Amino acid sequence: MKTLKTSLPLLNAMVVFEAAARHGGLTLAAQELNIAQSAVSRHVANLERQLSVELFTRKGNRVAVTGAGNTLAEAIREGLGTIRRAVEDLTAHDSDTFVVGCSHDFAQAWLMPRFGLITSQVADGRVLLQTSTDYRDFDQPEVALSIRFGEAGQWPEFVTEKLLDGEWFPVCAPAFLARYPALASEDPEAFMAVPLLHQVTPPGAIDSWQSWIGTDRKLDGPRFTGYMSMIHETIAGRGAALAWAGFADEHLRRGQLVRLTKTSRRHAGSFHIVMRKNAGPTVRGVAQALLDSVGDS
Repeated sequence: MKTLKTSLPLLNAMVVFEAAARHGGLTLAAQELNIAQSAVSRHVANLERQLSVELFTRKGNRVAVTGAGNTLAEAIREGLGTIRRAVEDLTAHDSDTFVVGCSHDFAQAWLMPRFGLITSQVADGRVLLQTSTDYRDFDQPEVALSIRFGEAGQWPEFVTEKLLDGEWFPVCAPAFLARYPALASEDPEAFMAVPLLHQVTPPGAIDSWQSWIGTDRKLDGPRFTGYMSMIHETIAGRGAALAWAGFADEHLRRGQLVRLTKTSRRHAGSFHIVMRKNAGPTVRGVAQALLDSVGDS
C-alpha cells in the first residue's frame, strides 16, 4: 500500500519548483528562497526525474514552464494554501493581539487619526500596528488586516476592499500662496517659478512634479523619502508639494494647507484593505469601520 511519503515527491522539491514556476525562472526563485541557483536547478531536475515529466523547457540559459509544469505548480499552490489556512485556523487562538499592517507614511498620514476605530472593535483594545514597505511582511498569519497600495486583483489569495483612490493634487501653506498667487491659476507652468518639494519617486513616475507640469527638466528643490516629512515642510511654508487625497484632508480642514487646483491626477492603483478569505467578525468589523470613516471625512 502506498503512503503519502512514498507516492509524493519531497516537499522541499515541490516548494522550490513552485517558486521557479511562479517566477518563470531559476534566479528569482533562488533569491526568494535564499538558496543557490544550482540548488534550485537540482531540485527541479530531481523532481522531473522522479515524475518522468518535463516541467521546464530549456534553451541555453532560458527556461519556460511546460503545460505539465503549470498543472503541477497550481496543484502545489492549492495544496500548500489549504495547509497554511488550516494551520492559521488552528493557531489563531494562541494570539490575543490584533495586528494591523501598513506603510509608515500611510500610518502617520491617514490611519493614526482613526486608530481608535480599530481599538474600539478589538477585545481589550490589544492592537499592534506593524509598518513595512514590503507588503510580503503582511502575508504572515499573525497579521489580521493590512492596507496596501496596488491594483485590484493584485493579491488573489486575499479579500480586498478599496479604501482610497490613488489620487493626488498640489498643495501649499496659505502664507506660501500669498507670496505666489499665480499658483491659483490652474496653469501647471506656474509651478516652474516657485520652490517645490519632492517625494522621491522612480524615474518616469506619474506622481512627480515633472509629470504634473509636463516637463523633462530636472527640477530643483529638496527631496524626501518620507511623505510626512515633505508635508511638514509644506505646512511650514517652504514650498509646494503634491499631496495624496485622503492624506491631506485633516491639514486642509484645519487650514494648514490649501489645495491649489480643482483638478487632480489619478494613479491606476488604489489603497485597499486586505484580509483573509476566512476573516472573522472582528476583522470584518474593523474593515467596515475604516471604510465608513472615508465617507464621514
